[in-house]
Amino acid sequence: MIVQRRAVTAVLAAATLLLTAGCSSDEGGGGGGGSGGNDTASPSRTGTQASPSAQATEEAPPAKGSVKVVRTVTEDLKTPWGLAPLPDGDLLVSSRDEGTITRVDTETGKKTVLGEVPGVSAAGEGGLLGLALSPSFASDHMVYAYFTTESDNRIARLLYEEEKPAGEQLGAPNTVFRGIPKGYIHNGGRIAFGPDKMLYAGTGESGDTGLAQDKSSLGGKILRLTPEGEPAPGNPFPDSPVYSYGHRNVQGLAWDSRQRLFAAEFGQDTWDELNQIKPGDNYGWPQAEGDSDDAAFHNPVAQWHTDDASPSGIAYAGGSIWMAGLKGQRLWRVPLKGTEAAADPQAFLEGEYGRLRTVVSAGGDKLWLVTSETDGRGSPEGGDDRILELQVT
Repeated sequence: MIVQRRAVTAVLAAATLLLTAGCSSDEGGGGGGGSGGNDTASPSRTGTQASPSAQATEEAPPAKGSVKVVRTVTEDLKTPWGLAPLPDGDLLVSSRDEGTITRVDTETGKKTVLGEVPGVSAAGEGGLLGLALSPSFASDHMVYAYFTTESDNRIARLLYEEEKPAGEQLGAPNTVFRGIPKGYIHNGGRIAFGPDKMLYAGTGESGDTGLAQDKSSLGGKILRLTPEGEPAPGNPFPDSPVYSYGHRNVQGLAWDSRQRLFAAEFGQDTWDELNQIKPGDNYGWPQAEGDSDDAAFHNPVAQWHTDDASPSGIAYAGGSIWMAGLKGQRLWRVPLKGTEAAADPQAFLEGEYGRLRTVVSAGGDKLWLVTSETDGRGSPEGGDDRILELQVT
């Protein structure tokens, strides 16, 4: 099955390359030569953002880790994208193209559709994307969703009323933030509440590369908002939601054990990136893709050829960042020592489950991993798409 999947994927990738000729997409772009399945990126570059003295106080995990697929939690999901663990251990998952939010019982795999988010306009890489629970979910039962409409990308919150019948459990969306540029490509979409209880959102430049360096634009940014959608107190630019800029298409957000923010984003033809995010910093796009000698740009912690990654979601567990790869069809482990990569990135599950969209901490040494074979760029087989439970070190 794996060989068949990889063979079909290779044919589709070649066809896509002929059609797009380096066009920006969630595949990362044209195709720098990849490692072709080695367990390290070819090459990866480790960042040097923190001082040596700061790094020396932190222990690094082992250079090599492990991944065990414990079980398949559920199957037959349609274009799954966002994932939000509920307090009781179940999961909420969004469908990009159908615009629905589904609850998955993690014990039985049973799926219950909460309802459809009105106003979603799914096309290309747009649709119903990231999900996050309110920091006060236990009392307010609010689910936040990032989605594409006819005119923009926006963030809304919806009341989840579990006592209502299936299909009718979502209240009307209350838009808290609007006006994020939309496009057929590069809609960003990942949202998460940080340790500070502020809402962070990764956006894309929607194919208009100039937006990334324009601090007055919401495209190609990481935004930091209050739960009500206002610019968060302490943001680096006065009265602005912009937290960092110079991004191409951010789809991965995660914090380490010391509350430092990391983000993954697509490159175009050469380098995909894992970045450590500092407020107000410029991450270079489109002037820089990957490592740069220009001191104006914040260099990545690690980088990959676009064939090997095209990263989407990331999670932190066991001292490492875990990064899901779409075109790369693998899960990357990046062991950290402070804000640097402590060793070369290591790849797992290469080609075994196809495209990988979202990875979320399940507590301790466990992760939830969402596949993305039904997104129009994969080669779906019986059971796709699925959520897997992983045990990692």
